[in-house]
Amino acid sequence: MNFVKPKKRLGQHFLTDQNIAFKIVESLGSDVSDVLEIGPGTGMLTQYLLKRPEINLHVIEIDRDSVAYLNENFQELKHIWLEDFLKADIAGKFNGDFSIIGNFPYNISSQIFFKVLEMRNRVPEVVGMIQKEVAERIAGKHGKKTYGILSVLLQTFYDIEYLFTVHEHVFDPPPKVKSAVIRFRRNSRTELPCDEKFFIKVVKTAFNQRRKMMRNSLKTVCENLPARFAEKRPEQLSVEDFIELCSAIEELKKM
Repeated sequence: MNFVKPKKRLGQHFLTDQNIAFKIVESLGSDVSDVLEIGPGTGMLTQYLLKRPEINLHVIEIDRDSVAYLNENFQELKHIWLEDFLKADIAGKFNGDFSIIGNFPYNISSQIFFKVLEMRNRVPEVVGMIQKEVAERIAGKHGKKTYGILSVLLQTFYDIEYLFTVHEHVFDPPPKVKSAVIRFRRNSRTELPCDEKFFIKVVKTAFNQRRKMMRNSLKTVCENLPARFAEKRPEQLSVEDFIELCSAIEELKKM
């Protein structure tokens, strides 16, 4: 492990606490046999994932040093891909559904989750460690300051659980922020009653001017919003409210 040094450019902070690693792995359900670990690094989670016989483990890692270490120290690991998760054809690597787990690089965690959304009908569960602030935003409920774009888009298709907080001292090097482990489980929503691209546009436009009332922030989208939404600010709208709002705007545009 000594020759695998955390690389700042890759946002690497290697977890050093065995108990936390075990707890993260045990947070992953057993409904799907294929599991993808993103960014295994030196295998802190990998070692415990390999001890679960029901799991067919695949790992994807962008760091050549880490891949060399994994090949040398985890010979039972049959699927190691030296690739960038964000650029790889992940869904094409699996025949069926697959779950995702990892200590995700904090600088790209949001991008990882947007890609998960694209694959949501193949990914029933995600367990990941991310920056605490981002985890709070993702799990945030409407009416709270933490509630935002990621909250709405991810909660549209996943049930989100904030599992536990992880402190800085259990990493090498220690990050400047606290971390948290979060879990997504796919909900029963198969599709939206409105256009999905339009839904995403409305959510992003509203929260990009979150201090404004909806009638002002969405002027470029619709000049006359339905009355029940017009005087509200975006954090006051639930996921269901945003869906209803987008469907109502689409109906207005047909008139």
